[in-house]
Amino acid sequence: MFRHPRRFRFLAGLFALVLCPRLYAADPVRMVLEFQPDRDNGRQVYATCARCHLPEAWGNHDGTYPQLAGQHVNVLLKQLLDIRTGKRRNPSMRPFVQERTVGGYQNLVDVVSYITDLPMDPAHNRGPWPEATPEYAKGKTLYLDNCSGCHGASGEGNNEKSYPRLQGQHYSYTYRQAIAAKRGLRKVNLGMLAVVNRLSEEELKFALNYVSRIPVPKKDLAPNPGWRNPDFK
Repeated sequence: MFRHPRRFRFLAGLFALVLCPRLYAADPVRMVLEFQPDRDNGRQVYATCARCHLPEAWGNHDGTYPQLAGQHVNVLLKQLLDIRTGKRRNPSMRPFVQERTVGGYQNLVDVVSYITDLPMDPAHNRGPWPEATPEYAKGKTLYLDNCSGCHGASGEGNNEKSYPRLQGQHYSYTYRQAIAAKRGLRKVNLGMLAVVNRLSEEELKFALNYVSRIPVPKKDLAPNPGWRNPDFK
């Protein structure tokens, strides 16, 4: 079921003044834009994305592409805008998020609303250490002490603050992104930067192994690993 039938709000820069259909003043630099998501249009826009991210938006277990299904709408939108403006460096994806390619804000809202409503991969890539191992226990402590303040005790993230949902994300992807941030290859916020710099690469492995093994609520999952998106038969 499509879970965003009414309105979608997000913060954008001042340059959006000439583009938004409705505007709610916030301060001289930031404002809230409001849109009515269109699921059918979102599906059509996503057809281009599905070539890499797959029709189910499950990404790849090797971490090449993240699982997008079930992610927060504000998180997805922020990443698209960061790549579009060059704030996040992603040469392979940048051409696909430009306005001339994907369209304006309405199309972005439509496609992220479509993606976040897709059921998640019930067999996502998990870290190598199961429960009852010392590495799992250490990772739990590391995650709760260093990561849960933003990403939540269950890895649920925060839509309002645009903190990604880690629960159900591929371990191989989260670890690759954490290492990229630690080595200065990906820009992240100061809080995230402090965490990845404070923890060793081994400790990051343990923490991300733990969150990769937190159960995803059944209501958010596809019925089985063989499920295929009926919109792309």
